[in-house]
Amino acid sequence: MTVPHKTVPHKTAHQPGDVGRRVALRREQLGLTLEEVAARAGMAPSYVQYVEEQSDTIGSSALLRLAAALRTTGRQLLGVGPEHPAEALAPPPQTVLQEMDPADCWSRLAEHGVGRLALATDDGPAVLPVNYAVIAGAIVYRTVSGEAPAAAVGSEVAFEIDQVDEAIAAGWSVLAVGTAERVTPSEEEAAGKRDVWIRIIPDRVSGCLIRESQG
Repeated sequence: MTVPHKTVPHKTAHQPGDVGRRVALRREQLGLTLEEVAARAGMAPSYVQYVEEQSDTIGSSALLRLAAALRTTGRQLLGVGPEHPAEALAPPPQTVLQEMDPADCWSRLAEHGVGRLALATDDGPAVLPVNYAVIAGAIVYRTVSGEAPAAAVGSEVAFEIDQVDEAIAAGWSVLAVGTAERVTPSEEEAAGKRDVWIRIIPDRVSGCLIRESQG
């Protein structure tokens, strides 16, 4: 896996970082702390801070979860609407979050094969796609020594999968948090270029259903 170099984009009506500024503005309007927004959205406070201060892009699931936590909509956080962001953030919520039970979270984790790994790197926070499998209550993925996913070893990481239909503002998201550790595979399993196996045994797993508000 290779990590693409960042390029400086041309300025447009919605420049990279606009979403983060709108999230921060709405949070301040509601008088909420990073920790309070993170708890409402089922995210780590450090990830909310990353979105506000550094993120160039944001996934559909994270966008909808933040929108529901901030009592607004994903479209408004993206700046799709009136010219004045403060006015655009005023309407009542359009999506709601419903907590999923742990068994449902694990069932969805076991059914999928690609997720996002959030970890700290020497260049700052990073969110990386990885192929994975659920084995004996752990999330396991393969990588190459020296590449970014291998830097997770020994540190607490977050792992997320989701499925969102933006057209109807509905879907679900599962988040697992735990310490990543390197494991030794069998000789047969270790074959191939990606010979580093990493296991995450979650300390906590949470999930939510995202649906359109009826109110």
